[in-house]
Amino acid sequence: MLKKKLFREKIKEAISSVMPIVIIVAVLAFLAAPIATDVMLSFVVGSILLIIGLGLFMYGSDNSMVVIGNQLGSVLTKSRNLVLIICVSFIIGVIITMAEPDLQVLSGNVAHINSFVLVLTVSIGVGLFLVLCMLRILFGIQLRILLWLFYAAVFVLAFAADPDYISVAFDSGGVTTGPMTAPFIIALGVGVAAIRSDKNAESDSFGLVALCSIGPILSVLILGFFYPSESSEIAADIAGSYSDTVKLGFAYIKSIPTYAKEVAVSLLPILLIFLAFQVLAFHLNRESVERILFGMLFTYIGLVIFLIGVNVGFSSLGLILGQTLTSGWTKYLLIPIYAMIGWFVVSAEPAVHTLTKQVEEISAGAVTSNEMLRSLQVAISFAMALSMIRVLTGISILWLVVPGYLIALIMSFFVPSIFTAIAFDSGGVASGPMSATFMLPFAIGVCKAVGGNILTDAFGTVALVAMMPLITVQIMGLRYVYSEKHGAETALEQYSDTDIIELWEVE
Repeated sequence: MLKKKLFREKIKEAISSVMPIVIIVAVLAFLAAPIATDVMLSFVVGSILLIIGLGLFMYGSDNSMVVIGNQLGSVLTKSRNLVLIICVSFIIGVIITMAEPDLQVLSGNVAHINSFVLVLTVSIGVGLFLVLCMLRILFGIQLRILLWLFYAAVFVLAFAADPDYISVAFDSGGVTTGPMTAPFIIALGVGVAAIRSDKNAESDSFGLVALCSIGPILSVLILGFFYPSESSEIAADIAGSYSDTVKLGFAYIKSIPTYAKEVAVSLLPILLIFLAFQVLAFHLNRESVERILFGMLFTYIGLVIFLIGVNVGFSSLGLILGQTLTSGWTKYLLIPIYAMIGWFVVSAEPAVHTLTKQVEEISAGAVTSNEMLRSLQVAISFAMALSMIRVLTGISILWLVVPGYLIALIMSFFVPSIFTAIAFDSGGVASGPMSATFMLPFAIGVCKAVGGNILTDAFGTVALVAMMPLITVQIMGLRYVYSEKHGAETALEQYSDTDIIELWEVE
């Protein structure tokens, strides 16, 4: 029923994502930044739980969320009921985003906004823009027009918004394209697009993730105009001192009921929606239903383990390490270390390798996967270096994201639409689970040590990581155009503006 091979693959993906951070931390702890033994042991335990939890979560999501998304997309569009499509898309967008692990981690580290309020605000933003995505697919609205329109709205609001909300807003857009939301949204879009009868009705299409990333940015910026800021403890600050392994074990065990309840509340609405649609519309056979239910069980268990590992041991050491490296001669290593982390983390993201292979395929070899990977490694390393410079100097994130997105949008007029499509949908590819769980707490630790403003200076790391592929992928598109003009015999695979490119595997 559930495939052991797929499970092993997901565990390997989780290991490849987490191990670069573990190795870098171990080297730093032994050579440059002394870390208390009990805290380091807690980090190791947290890392193991993170790997297990992330593997179980991705495996369960592939067997449940993706399948439900495909079924919902097909059923909704076959109904030909526009009101039903709009209402259900909005509800699904809100519910699925509330269960996104990356968003849960981010919200736990935002001290001035209640976690539930932030998660709900971001989820509403995704829900509204998922409705827009469905309308775009149904009516064939040009992607470039929507990108220009809504990013213009983003930057108008950003210049008028409370500075404490700007960096958090852009980070919110990056974390919503995580392992839960992105595959489900793409699957829903594939289900909608697949029943169209026109020549552009491909099972692969693009634009969904790109647009759904804008919704959270707008919604959080708007929240800043009327929400009264508050002060609370952040999740990365909960690291404790453990005199022995028993106390360490109890620290993890005591957190189980809290996260078990939170995850149950997040996933229960998805289960209820599936059961309701199974009775009313899906009518799947028993084997398919059992597969989905077992998949949801794996998703639940994996997400609980993931959040426990992240919040009790993993993120906490990121914050401590950032603070430790800021004192003494090691402060000169902050920028190169952060850049190095970016290089290795992006190399370990499974979705990045899917992206690089796609670029090689659609360019008929004019841009190889190795070239694409190297360009992303350089770009993300540069983004990490810029992030650390921001933490140390207090430069506003708007000085970076406004020209960055403007360059990306202008480039869209000079490259084949397929490269623009992949670029804007791949914004969340590089900003995987490690960005929110370790790199952000690391930046918060540095910011605390230098006396900076955490809300304006430390946040924004995920946003810069998510922005870089928009430029990098389109640079590869320009290279393709150049090679084509100079006689290279390459044939670009043809896609329309309403096609959806899958950067995550959707069955």
